[in-house]
Amino acid sequence: MSRLTRLLWALTLVSLPVTSFRYMPFMGAGTFVRPLALYPLALLLVILLIRLWRREVSFPRLQHFTVLGAFVLAAIASTAFGAVFAPIELRGVDYADRAIRAFVTLAIGLAFFLAAVWMNQEEQDIRFSIRWLMVGLAAHIVWSAVQLYGLNYGYRAELREIQEWFSVRGLVRNRRVSGFAFEPSWLAGQLAVLYLPWLIARLLTAEYDHWKDRALSERMKLAAVVLLSFGALGTLLATYSRTGLVMVAAAIVVTVLIAGQDKLHAFGRWFRAGFRQSAAGRLRAAAVRVGLILLLLAALTGASLFLASRNYISSLWSTDLSDIWRYLSNASMGPRFGYILGAMAAFNVNPLTGVGLGASGFWIYQNLPDALLMGEPEIAEALSPSSWLFPNPKNFYIRLLAETGLVGLALFLAFWLGILADGLAAVRQPQPFLRFLGAACIFTLTALAFYVFSVDSFAMPELWVNLGMLAGVFSAASHQNAAGFCNRSATFV
Repeated sequence: MSRLTRLLWALTLVSLPVTSFRYMPFMGAGTFVRPLALYPLALLLVILLIRLWRREVSFPRLQHFTVLGAFVLAAIASTAFGAVFAPIELRGVDYADRAIRAFVTLAIGLAFFLAAVWMNQEEQDIRFSIRWLMVGLAAHIVWSAVQLYGLNYGYRAELREIQEWFSVRGLVRNRRVSGFAFEPSWLAGQLAVLYLPWLIARLLTAEYDHWKDRALSERMKLAAVVLLSFGALGTLLATYSRTGLVMVAAAIVVTVLIAGQDKLHAFGRWFRAGFRQSAAGRLRAAAVRVGLILLLLAALTGASLFLASRNYISSLWSTDLSDIWRYLSNASMGPRFGYILGAMAAFNVNPLTGVGLGASGFWIYQNLPDALLMGEPEIAEALSPSSWLFPNPKNFYIRLLAETGLVGLALFLAFWLGILADGLAAVRQPQPFLRFLGAACIFTLTALAFYVFSVDSFAMPELWVNLGMLAGVFSAASHQNAAGFCNRSATFV
């Protein structure tokens, strides 16, 4: 059954790009987070529990389970307390309905985390996981490239028909690509939180000395990493996701500054050494370095011009700032800020413990800013008597504050910070593999810190998978001799 568990885990990882699978009859029509990976994940957990009962495997030991368990208990307590002051139903949905739904999504997220921890207890396990993650990324990139071509050359109808074979949503109205995900911003989030951490970490921790003497297989693996990195970044540009661009830029800067200082110093030495050679060598070296700088500037300029040509991006600086609400509306941020302010009204009801998991939506509509009640099609549609939509904060931090209060937010952030502490410790280790894991951890959590400003569902796998993989292998390393755990060369992909 060991092979079966690895097969199911591989299928889980490969199917992660499909975020809103159409054929899930047990989920309501209003549920957009429908990971295809739930099917192999459910089978995987059943097999793992059977193997645990047979004592073929052991339950993973993880210190982060304590903090995560404390958060779950706090959420249960907040929901029980909120039930005492439960609001009246909204559009046929009552407090108990929302609470059950919220705990189901939390259970889904915890299932992804547990599976990722359980299946990544050894170095070879995480290598296996990364390889299959990259298979899913390659599929994402290819389908996104097909979408980009088709949307710009008159094949929208055909693309929409294909997309609707597996997704509850076709394509967005503009030319933004969404890959296999529900919408472009979800695709950008997956790239930033799920895939790019491993690619950037690999590039930062690879050894480039005497590169020409390395084995051909090692050079080909690094070439594949470079190719996937460019493909992922190109796909990110095609999403035009503002949050995605910010989170990737911030994650790259933070990761390089913390985990890539040796590479920065090595690059500085290489750059200066080119100007210390003989006259003929100095000219050639200077030309290479100036050419590299010009190439980088050209790439950044081209990407900036490409993005600035899209009104969705340029509206951030071309809109009049004299009226803040009009600015937010014209920049396509009005509804999102309205939902945030509405949900904060729930936080004000009980700042310490919140109003209960899933219940923040009961406070949103009646607390929307007056300036957004007119001129916002999304708000008008949501407030229509014929609408069946139930509002949500669309911001994970605000949701935690509103539904679990300061206690819940503090516990969940403590869970993240615990894993971050493991990553920071790993970066300082001499073993290349641990430094690789540390860089991936820093990138993942930096990207997550920005990503959850625009999502609020516990059921999104990208919030849990990388953290589970990292937590599992960090825990295994802490129970073993570090040198024995990471005694191989740094060929990760």
